[in-house]
Amino acid sequence: MSKSLGLTKGQSTALVALQMLIGWHFFYEGLAKLVNPYWTSALYLSEAEWWLGGFLRDLAANPTAIVVIDFLNVWGLTLIGLALMLGLLARPAIIAGMILLALYYIAAPPFAGYSYAMPAEGSYLVVNKVMIEFVALAVLLAFPTNRLFGFDRLIPWKFNPDHKPNSGGTTQ
Repeated sequence: MSKSLGLTKGQSTALVALQMLIGWHFFYEGLAKLVNPYWTSALYLSEAEWWLGGFLRDLAANPTAIVVIDFLNVWGLTLIGLALMLGLLARPAIIAGMILLALYYIAAPPFAGYSYAMPAEGSYLVVNKVMIEFVALAVLLAFPTNRLFGFDRLIPWKFNPDHKPNSGGTTQ
């Protein structure tokens, strides 16, 4: 059992695997966009219909805004994924990933009556893979996986508010 978290080895392994898989997905999506010279978020944003739809369509029509959005999207995905896989600043990466996924969902929710040029991977009604991945990140946020694996474990004084040095002057 992970003594400090009260988790079994299987539970700890499942949480770490979930974080690694989501990290890989973000990282791969970022790299795929980075190496594709034709990728742009313009079409995705130009079809926004829900909250912020008008604002997102206006952004899509602004070439300068699209350059900035594409840069932030590509590098956001890549760096969030890398951070999750390495366990480096994992909690901030989880929060950033949740914000990014929420923006994707707001731009293109899977509601009845909304249609998009980008093909869907199935027939959804309210719940899609973006929402599922958002909830999975919320689960990771609820459990301090940064104490289970990764580089965050090497900096306990920064990421562990319960951390207390032992009497020998070294950290626990």
